[in-house]
This record gives sequence, structure tokens and C-alpha cells, in this order.
Amino acid sequence: MLKVLYAPLRLATGWGISPRILGWIGVLMLVLLRLTIGWHFYSEGVEKVRSGSWTAEPFFANARGPLAPMYRDMVWDSEGVYRLDRDRVMLEWARFRERIIRHYGLDEAQQALAQANYIKAVEQYDYVIALNQTDIEEFELGRDRIAALDRDPTRGGVDSLGGQRETIRRERQKLIAPVLSQIDAIAENYELAQNRVANEEQQERHAALAMAPPPTSLMDTSRIDLILPYFDVVIGLMLMLGLLTPLAALAAAGFLGSVFLSQFPPSTGPSSTMYQLIESMACLVLAATGSGRFAGLDYFFHLITRKTAGPK
Repeated sequence: MLKVLYAPLRLATGWGISPRILGWIGVLMLVLLRLTIGWHFYSEGVEKVRSGSWTAEPFFANARGPLAPMYRDMVWDSEGVYRLDRDRVMLEWARFRERIIRHYGLDEAQQALAQANYIKAVEQYDYVIALNQTDIEEFELGRDRIAALDRDPTRGGVDSLGGQRETIRRERQKLIAPVLSQIDAIAENYELAQNRVANEEQQERHAALAMAPPPTSLMDTSRIDLILPYFDVVIGLMLMLGLLTPLAALAAAGFLGSVFLSQFPPSTGPSSTMYQLIESMACLVLAATGSGRFAGLDYFFHLITRKTAGPK
């Protein structure tokens, strides 16, 4: 019964007995490898957290290969469905205005300023849409052209059709990118202006309120940008401490493997994802050898489970 209860912990720290034929040099190299990869993840995560503006959007947007459509779909509002929908944008901005009022406890005069900020942002939004109406219409037509290519029964196995679709996609993104950037700038200024409505005393009592974009899919960059920096930090700490190393190493290998697949097949040069593939393979080595049992906390967990549940 104890063996069954301790099985998950044994899997998480390394199932087998520590390899006896591995010399001290091999053990030292495994420890150094674990610490190096752990520090890499930790430092990358800390840098992302400190920047406060890190986003995976460029990485996903520039994905290529067979899985490129899946990665591109993970870019928040990549098709401008949310930002080009005036009703949805106005509703979200109005909700943020009300949240600001409640968050800081604004008085009537401050509420009037918050309303003025809202009206100004709406006017700026309408101006940008009107100014770029032609580009927006062409962008929408491009979506129909891509859909038509997808429905074409002759497209299978014809490389030129795939290239045509990719060309249209790049042209559409180039066309709409300035428009979406302008809308993003309006939203950022609106968020800043609404927080500035609060006086110094109110700002000292309450932290600034962020206007987080609503997710446009189950898992897009609006969520990934929040999760991934802390994922890197946690995985890095677990590897450096040798804590539940197989689980941490497998999670790291899965993440790095997804980076490799997003740019498949990999190209040469500094932007090649072969580096991520190599580090992913190294993580699999850490997971398979239970390297956290060497100069790591997994040694103690593994020792407890072996004494309690037996060495098998």
C-alpha cells in the first residue's frame, strides 16, 4: 500500500536506484548541467518579470513551418477582431472607467474627469478608424481571399498556393499593423490618464490599475505573457535546487521543444532554434538520470521513499 502511495513522489524524484557505475566526474557534470540550465531559466524569467513589457507576440507571429498557423492563432487579437470592433472596445473602456472610479473612490469632480478621458479616447479611436478605413476594408477582403484559397480543392500539394496564401497573410499584417498600433497607443494613454485622475493621497493608498486586454482565445499571448515569466523562474529554481527534477526538466524540455517546433525546419545563424533543441535534449538527460539526487533536494525525498516503500 505504501508503495502505491509513494509512487507519484518516486516518479517525481527519479524511480530507479542512483546509477552506481557513474563516476564522480559524470556526477559533477550532471550537477553542473542542471545548475547551468536552471540558472538560464531563472535569469530569463527574472528579466521578463522586471521588464514588465515582455511579450511572446513577435515570436508567435513570426512562426513558420507546419505548426505556424497554431502558433499565430496564439497571438492576442492577431486578426484585429477585438480592436476593430468598436462596440466591444467602447464597452471595455467604459468598464475600465467604472473600475477606476471604484478602485480609487473618486469624487464627483474626478468622475467627470474620468468621463472626459473616456470621451477623448473614443474620439481618438473613431478618428483612427475613419482615417484608415480603406486599409481596414482591404484587410477584411484579404481574409476572404485566404478563406477562398483554403476552400480551393486543388490547393493540396501545390506549393505555389501555399506561397500565395503566405504572401497575402504578410501583406495583410503589414497593412493593419499600423492601425492596431495606433489603437494600442490610445488604450495605453487612456489607462495612464485614468490612473492620473486620482490625487496623490489616493495613489499612495492604491496601486495603479491596469487595463488588461480581454483574452480572445483559450490560451493567447494575453495569458501567456503573464504565465511564462513566472514559469521560467519556478522551473529555474527547481532545477538549481534539485527539487522534483524529473518533472521540472520534462516541463523545461516540453517548452524548449515547442520553441524548436515553432521555427521548423530550423535555419542556421543566431536566430536558429537548434539551440533550444539541444537544451531540450539536455533537459531530457536531467529527467532520465534523476540528477536532482546529486547535490539536490531530491536526494532526501528519494531516500525517504526508498526506506519507506522499498528500493524496487
